[in-house]
Amino acid sequence: MRKYKLFYLVMIAALVYACNPPAAENKTNGESTTAQESPAGGQEAVQDNDSQKDVVKIAVGSADHSTLVAALKQAELVTVLSNAGPFTVFAPTNDAFNKLPKGTVEDLMKPENKAKLQDILEYHVSVGVFKPEMFSDGQSINQANSKNISLSVKDGKIMVNNQANIIATIPAANGIIHVVDAVLLPPGN
Repeated sequence: MRKYKLFYLVMIAALVYACNPPAAENKTNGESTTAQESPAGGQEAVQDNDSQKDVVKIAVGSADHSTLVAALKQAELVTVLSNAGPFTVFAPTNDAFNKLPKGTVEDLMKPENKAKLQDILEYHVSVGVFKPEMFSDGQSINQANSKNISLSVKDGKIMVNNQANIIATIPAANGIIHVVDAVLLPPGN
C-alpha cells in the first residue's frame, strides 16, 4: 500500500510541474519567451476574442469611429479607457468630426496641442455607467475633465449640450458608449 501512495504522490507532482512551467519561461508555439520579451502596453494589449469588448475595442472595430480612435491614440488615452472603468463614452462619429471647421482635427492632432485634445476627449467621458433610461431633461453630468455636460430629453430623444443627438447606445465590458452626431466642445474651447 505504501508503494502505491508514493507512486501517486510522484505522479501528482509530475502532473503539477508539467501543467505549470517555471514563471520565468513560458513556451508558445515552440518558442521560448521570457517576461522581458512580453509586449508592452496595459489592458489594451490583452488579446481576448471571447469576452465582451471594452469601449476602445468597440471603437476600433467601428468604421464610423476611425477619427475618434486616432485622436485617442494621439492623446494617449487608449490605456486609460481600456481599463476597468466603468465609463460612459459619448463617441462622435467621423461625420461629427467632419462638421468641425476645416483644419480643426488636423490642428488638434499636432503634438503641441496634445493637452487641448485630451481636454476635448475627456469631455466626452463620464466615470460611471449612465444608461439612456437614467437620463432626464435638464440633467447635468460631470465629465472626466471636471466640466459638465447637460442633457435634454424630448419625445424619447436625448440631446447633449443642445447640439449632439445620441443616435445609438452600445454596452461594453467596461461601461457604455453613446454614439453622438456632433463633437462636444468643453466650455471655453
